[in-house]
Amino acid sequence: MIGSEGVQGATLALGVNSARLRAVVHGSGTALRLTAAELRRALRNSPGLSRTLKRYSYVLMGQLLQTAACNSFHEVEMRLARWLLMTDDRTSTDQFLLTHQALADLLGVQRSAVTIAAGKLQRKEIIGYVRGQISILSRIGLEAASCECYGSQVKDHARLFEH
Repeated sequence: MIGSEGVQGATLALGVNSARLRAVVHGSGTALRLTAAELRRALRNSPGLSRTLKRYSYVLMGQLLQTAACNSFHEVEMRLARWLLMTDDRTSTDQFLLTHQALADLLGVQRSAVTIAAGKLQRKEIIGYVRGQISILSRIGLEAASCECYGSQVKDHARLFEH
């Protein structure tokens, strides 16, 4: 997951010239766009940028590994809470437009599993959900409902980007 803190194509800093992943935008916002050639030039001219994007690539790889483990070992409700927290961290709003099907695709589960998990979070008054609009009502509750994977990812990011 990439938000305002990240870069799609950061692997150019590692010397990787082709993307293995496809980016899908799930929320509105502003983004900057550079061609691969422009980014390569910026990386050559800025050792600080190169170092930062290498660290970011490391954090993103850790996020992918953590997500794979999380998907194997944790319940859907915990994974949904983690995903909503990560989304909240990367956006400037606590409301998101996402259908149960879109969430199911992101979590790698059937839509009915998201319906059940979101219903549990709603009954606990942690989130609100109406016609594809999710509202975070209690971030503290969402953190408590999430698995330890969320905290691990936050600590990893903070450790590498302390400034």
